Amino acid sequence: MEEALVRAVLFGTPILLASLGALLSERGGVVNLGVEGMMALSALAAFAAALEAGPVWGVLCGVGVGSLLGLFLGVFAVFLRANQFVAGLALAALGLGASGLLGKRYEGTPLPDPLPEGVLAGLALILALGLHLLLSRTRYGLYLRSVGENPKAADLFGVSVDGVRYLALALGGGMIGLAGAYLSLAYRPSWTDGMTSGLGWVAIALVILAGWQPLRAVLGAYFFGLLFFLQFRLQGSVPIPSEAFAAMPYLLVILVLALSGRARAPKALGQPFDRGR
Repeated sequence: MEEALVRAVLFGTPILLASLGALLSERGGVVNLGVEGMMALSALAAFAAALEAGPVWGVLCGVGVGSLLGLFLGVFAVFLRANQFVAGLALAALGLGASGLLGKRYEGTPLPDPLPEGVLAGLALILALGLHLLLSRTRYGLYLRSVGENPKAADLFGVSVDGVRYLALALGGGMIGLAGAYLSLAYRPSWTDGMTSGLGWVAIALVILAGWQPLRAVLGAYFFGLLFFLQFRLQGSVPIPSEAFAAMPYLLVILVLALSGRARAPKALGQPFDRGR
């Protein structure tokens, strides 16, 4: 039982970090469907930097790449006012393709000095609490929630809607980048194409399941972490095809989303803001 709980926390950590990053941008009204690709590119960048300069620089590089990708999404979603769903899906495809192509030289290379999983797992909990306090107790959190609910009213009160959204995308992208760094520097200290294994999509679903609340995301992430642990533990011990176990977390995601229709999203979520209108 103790082992299951520990592995649930460790496997749920990248899901938690990625969901916090997506949650932050969505509370400001910007949908981020590019999480999977952002995690993959950040994982590759973190691994490459760690090989050259050590794991600390790897973490910083992963966070930095995630933030830059968040701002890159902002160019389309905020500046160009493009369809946020299409832009996010394009970013996901771009990140997965680019990481697979650029990471071929690192396939099969182990990381000499991996990071302890527990350190980043603890950091994820601190970030969840910090994000909760940011949203509920700070002026920026008030601005972010206002922009996500009614950007026109926030603009009338002098709030820079685009500035608030850019900052949310950069900070959220950094958390998503940290999730990718966790995968390649701690959980599986190596680089493998496809190592995100759909965790980015699970994180997006978790945002909805948690009702856009950071502390609820903690419990949801660890629950999914437990499911992934059971998936690996039960394979071979029960007469069920391995494909059924692999699909179990994602089937549960679909079920949860179908049952969480009452979750209230920010009113301006997915809607570009045009100050001239």
